[in-house]
Amino acid sequence: MTKIEKDMSCRDDFDPKSLSADAALEQIKSGVSRIKGIEKIAIRETLNRILAEDIRSGINVPSATNSAMDGYAVNSGDIPPGGNAELNVLGTAWAGKPFSGKLSAGSSVRIMTGAIMPDGADTVIIQEDVQPVGSSIRIDGSTRKGDNVRQAGEDIAAGDLILSKGRRLNPADIGLIASLGIAEVCVVRRLRVAFFSTGDELRSIGETLSDGAIYDSNRYTLYGMLERMGADIIDMGVIKDDRDALEEAFAIAAVNADVLITSGGVSVGEADYVKEILAKLGRVDFWKVAIKPGRPLAFGQVGNAVFFGLPGNPVSVMVTFYEFVQPALRKMIGEDDTGILTLKARCDSRLKKRPGRVEYQRGILRRDEDGSLVVVKTGAQGSGILSSMSQANCFIILTIDSSGVEPGMYVDIQPFSGLV
Repeated sequence: MTKIEKDMSCRDDFDPKSLSADAALEQIKSGVSRIKGIEKIAIRETLNRILAEDIRSGINVPSATNSAMDGYAVNSGDIPPGGNAELNVLGTAWAGKPFSGKLSAGSSVRIMTGAIMPDGADTVIIQEDVQPVGSSIRIDGSTRKGDNVRQAGEDIAAGDLILSKGRRLNPADIGLIASLGIAEVCVVRRLRVAFFSTGDELRSIGETLSDGAIYDSNRYTLYGMLERMGADIIDMGVIKDDRDALEEAFAIAAVNADVLITSGGVSVGEADYVKEILAKLGRVDFWKVAIKPGRPLAFGQVGNAVFFGLPGNPVSVMVTFYEFVQPALRKMIGEDDTGILTLKARCDSRLKKRPGRVEYQRGILRRDEDGSLVVVKTGAQGSGILSSMSQANCFIILTIDSSGVEPGMYVDIQPFSGLV
């Protein structure tokens, strides 16, 4: 009997034509460039935007030496080395309304937190360490020179580099910028990302399902991931498996977007139209990566747009986006490359795997009663089981050589909170 020659399929764990995950990511990051274009916007609008220019302080913060506590401003020379001493109280220094006089020997000023230190004072004795005696106070020697005082520029000095370009701005950053009196900053323009799904079986929400048809979930997960990144999103809907319709969609995206992402149509047997179109309008650098799920991952160029062809299975879409697409998009907007947070955790599940591909299994990470990190899988790990992603809070990373995990072994995990 003649042996049938078979092509490699997604069921095979080793495919010599597949790139390693590391090589694929390196090729992707080497193949994209930072986009041009910045905009100046009000700081209230900058949350999650990428800083386009360094920010330096034009002022000292605090702007003047002030009190860190409620208490009494004194000159350290009046603090007794032993026993007690009594000091006259000359008045009060309020935050925003400083004491206008000068301390003389044997005197003090009642001072509130944030108030400018009076002339002649270098120390604040907290109110709990003071005994009022009529119009005076009694102190001991427990307070040291300079205690409870914030020096001018102690937090930020004029000219200091505060935030570097490439930073994704968070709420603390916005408050920090406001503390410098800066109303507007320059940020990188939003990345324009177009995407569509392919497949005659796909239906959009609101359409009636016929036999064999399914609702398209991939565009919604892609929308959510891109929205969280702050991209300018162009949802092109579902494109049927028709050469002319696909070519038109590719051509439109090529002139309107920085990036085109498709889902479906890149697996063996599905990719004929896509290959023809890409040969006409652009190029593909590779088609396969040695990972599971998500081996049929294409990367290349369509016109002026970077192209990512993701698999059709819902989990594969999310795995390939987080591991390969998102790092590329971050480079394109000039965001600092901090890598993906990876931790070690004890695995309390038995994980099946055969060598040949890196696997991204879905897990639930928690702490046990001793405070140690523990992970368990979310059940069935099929690439079409989107509930495995919804239930999970991390990826369990199994290396290409791994042959499985027994309960109690330690594994690498990537918390989903570290991916965004």
